[in-house]
Parts: sequence; structure tokens; C-alpha cells
Amino acid sequence: MDVGFLTWLLPAVMGALLLSAGIQDVRTREIANAKNAAIALLAPVWWWSIGLDPWPGMAVQLLVAALVFALFVGAFALGQMGGGDVKLIGALSLWLAPLHVLDMLLAMSVIGGALTLAMLIERRVRRSTAAIEVPYGVAIALAGLLALREPLLNQFTQ
Repeated sequence: MDVGFLTWLLPAVMGALLLSAGIQDVRTREIANAKNAAIALLAPVWWWSIGLDPWPGMAVQLLVAALVFALFVGAFALGQMGGGDVKLIGALSLWLAPLHVLDMLLAMSVIGGALTLAMLIERRVRRSTAAIEVPYGVAIALAGLLALREPLLNQFTQ
């Protein structure tokens, strides 16, 4: 069975889900569980479509995603991130090779820092004293979209 179309379709669906999550986070400061679940549940289909072996390939994917999720659950427990953001990072980690997860986390940090700085400047310009609530889902979604270029462009080098 030829599953080549899935190697293009699934990242496109993933990109649409990430864009939707980022937009929703800007509007409501929440990311729907259904979007996070869809991203996570499509990952095994992605693995199958790219021919990832159950051992060690899929096992490593699950381990890395679990470690990333656990790390950000700590940030959630400290009140530094929202639950939807943590779930999105964990689900997104299922899609990326371990080294690309690190790239995604680095990009997410830089984009999130820039977004936070922009919001702080905007607050100062408006002379507001209200606390800012950064829609970090935007940074996660943009970093995820940047990371998606890897499986799309380099899928044939394995």
C-alpha cells in the first residue's frame, strides 16, 4: 500500500492544527483539548507513514515526548505555563525526531521571549499596570511550523 500521500497530507493537517491553536490562544488564552488530542493521535499514523520502526524508533519518540511533557508539567505546576500549552508541546514532541525537538524548544523559547518583550513594551506604551498574559501557544505553534520543514524536506534522506 502506497502511503506517500500521507507524508505530505499529515504535516499539512498538523500545520493547520498548529495555526488554529495559535489563533485560538490569542483570542481566548486557551487551546482546545481536541486540537491537542488530534495532534497526539495523528503522530502514530505519521510514524507509520514514514516507516518508523517500533523499536527503537517509536519507543524513542514516546520517551522523548514523555520527558518533554514532564518537564513542562513542572512549569505548569509553578504557574509559568497554561495546561493547553503543556499539552501542545507534548503532542508536538511526538512528531519530531529527538534532535528536532531540541530545535523546536529553542525556537519556541526565542519566539516566546520576543513575544513577551513585545507585550511588555506595548503595556508600557499604553501605561497599563495590568498583568500581561502571554499567549505562549503562538510561540509553540510557530516553532512547530518551523520544525515541520524537516520531515517535509528531508523525509527521503533516511
